[in-house]
Amino acid sequence: MTPTTMTAAVVQLTSTEDVAANLAAIRSYVEGAAKAGAELVTLPENAVWLRSSADAGAPMERVSPDDVESGPNLSALRAIARDAGVWLLVGSFPELGPDARRYYNTSIVIDPTGRVTATYRKLHLFDIDVKDGESQRESDTIARGDEVVVTAIRGVMTGLSICYDLRFPALYTKLVDAGSRILTVPAAFTEFTGKDHWLVLLRARAIETQTFVIAPGQSGFHGGKRRTFGKSTIIDPWGIPLCIAPDGPGFAVARLDFAAQDRIRASLPCLQHRHPGV
Repeated sequence: MTPTTMTAAVVQLTSTEDVAANLAAIRSYVEGAAKAGAELVTLPENAVWLRSSADAGAPMERVSPDDVESGPNLSALRAIARDAGVWLLVGSFPELGPDARRYYNTSIVIDPTGRVTATYRKLHLFDIDVKDGESQRESDTIARGDEVVVTAIRGVMTGLSICYDLRFPALYTKLVDAGSRILTVPAAFTEFTGKDHWLVLLRARAIETQTFVIAPGQSGFHGGKRRTFGKSTIIDPWGIPLCIAPDGPGFAVARLDFAAQDRIRASLPCLQHRHPGV
């Protein structure tokens, strides 16, 4: 049965290539969010490790449902979820990939017992060269996923995505058609594009799908040329931000009201009005 409400948190990080420091920050903010009442805590993209130099090697690990085959970083994340007693969305994690050069950028859902219940491999890779902005080519080091993923979190169907996916609305149509009431968009949105596009695109996805959008982000300077926008947020199905994190590391909490979502969908049933040929 779908709960009537859920309290969720977005954790905002300034992750670097220092895995131990990142995990310590994650534990601190997850514990703080749990004490504030969060039942679901979400981490941004590249939570455990964020590349700032082109030649840095990713700490790739296999993702398995239990601790038997887990590496040290995934085991640490499982322990954090267990100790805090929360559902934990790891925005993305460097999963062992199809070859020695490339890894999967994988979003992981961990339940309060520490078990991995779902994984999603980022579909759209960020290959861009913005004039006077940041240049990145994710496809050089990351393998693209090929599966749309919807999973139950506390009994609520949740559609998974990562960062650059946000620019491709057809993905979110598929996620809501598969029953999603929540969409997660963990990100490391660049400072250059984020100031103009981040909140606009998130609000658009929430309005057009009539879902709650939970979007934890990276924030600040990460080394090298990496700067991210932050403004981690939770947006309701009417497109209204319920919370926005201040600049820098921290977290923000909001209550998701699914009865209110039902009322919005009943009074403005646009999801039922789509032309079958479009």
